Amino acid sequence: MEELQKALQDRGLTVTGLPEKGRCLYTTKDFYPGEVIISQEPYVCVPNNSSSISRCDGCFASSNLKKCSACQVVWYCGSNCQKLDWKLHRLECQVLSRLDKEKRKSVTPSIRLMLKLYLRRKLQNDNVIPSTATDNYSLVEALVAHMSDIDEKQLLLYAQMANLVNLILQWPEISIKEIAENFSKLACNAHTICNSELRPLGTGLYPVISIINHSCLPNAVLVFEGRLAVVRAVQHVPKGAEVLISYIETAGSTMTRQKALKEQYLFTCTCPRCINLGQFDDIQESAILEGYRCKDDGCSGFLLRDSDDKGFTCQQCGLVRREEEIKKIASEVNILSKKTLALTSCGNHQEVVSTYKMIEKLQKKLYHPFSVNLMQTREKLIKILMELEDWKEALAYCQLTIPVYQRVYPQFHPLLGLQYYTCGKLEWFLGDTENAIKSLTKAVEILRITHGTNSPFMKELILKLEEAQAEASYKLSSKDE
Repeated sequence: MEELQKALQDRGLTVTGLPEKGRCLYTTKDFYPGEVIISQEPYVCVPNNSSSISRCDGCFASSNLKKCSACQVVWYCGSNCQKLDWKLHRLECQVLSRLDKEKRKSVTPSIRLMLKLYLRRKLQNDNVIPSTATDNYSLVEALVAHMSDIDEKQLLLYAQMANLVNLILQWPEISIKEIAENFSKLACNAHTICNSELRPLGTGLYPVISIINHSCLPNAVLVFEGRLAVVRAVQHVPKGAEVLISYIETAGSTMTRQKALKEQYLFTCTCPRCINLGQFDDIQESAILEGYRCKDDGCSGFLLRDSDDKGFTCQQCGLVRREEEIKKIASEVNILSKKTLALTSCGNHQEVVSTYKMIEKLQKKLYHPFSVNLMQTREKLIKILMELEDWKEALAYCQLTIPVYQRVYPQFHPLLGLQYYTCGKLEWFLGDTENAIKSLTKAVEILRITHGTNSPFMKELILKLEEAQAEASYKLSSKDE
């Protein structure tokens, strides 16, 4: 701990223990929006490989891959990634190669992450790879496992997974109980590694980053540059303040956020947003984000359940919606949602679009215009329409989501910036240069804070904006002539 404190001191940070929260990361200097607070390479990480997609173990690329000829489990995009990973993979390859073909199918990304955890510990203990104050197994040991909070079913699953790891490693010095506890640590502390557009690529364990606590109103954001985890301030974080990031998707009611945090991370959030649970403003926001709309199309009021439990009353105009009517529409939405799953698996994209449009039409009757459910349906439509290259309709739905994003996310949130980026790209492609510049400018304003300016993604975004501005300038000068 002393070595860690010394290493963090140089970065303007310190670790403090609080009885109600455990370890916390505090600042010993001021940090400003866009400034990197801390960054860390993973102690261990794995790509989220599946039957449908494989990624390079080194850089998570998904093209030009070749499978390791010995273990037949790990992929690389080229010799450079293979060489950089060789010290660790040499040991992993040996243990995986002992397995028969059927057993190898059981080696999920979670199992591989655990194998790599123990193999990396061995390499550091044997001084094959170096340990540092911010990169050593003692930091993993210090992570909270929450074993006493886990239900019996989950404990059994961890025991089964631990048994498989034990079988693969064949190391008598480690117990199944210890491995199971480490699986619980990974569940609470590992991070999903995403690309610049927040699409999941893999999973990594960053023991120092894991010290940072959650808030539904965070002052920092975690993004990834390749495998490097980078925490940036999204507001002024004064000296002596706790660094806070969000562990979950925060677009939802307090109840929804609390449920997600309890299930995944086994704690109850007491941030400024969550302490308002049950107060009028919180009830109103929940009813708008996840509740129903007024029967009167011209009314923007929100609905609360009647005291007789038979319907919902608009808090603005007093109109009542009976529960039977709401249940009927909700049932139709549910049937159509199941239909989209079947159609998607068949690859019938046009039919999927038609079905989602029917869902959206019903949801517009059922939910408030700022509904998260309605927003999510429109997001699915945007994705499919872009795959079908129906740019005009994709843009129309993208523009509908922007006001909801502005409501559910803080000013500097990567998802809001990325939605502006999508809007701007579509507007420019469709020849609406003026609005494209507005959208891309907003995207740059947000994403330069959350992502910095040095990544290939941000350089491309800034270049797009400059090209759009140059095009607008050229059009203007042509008119003047």
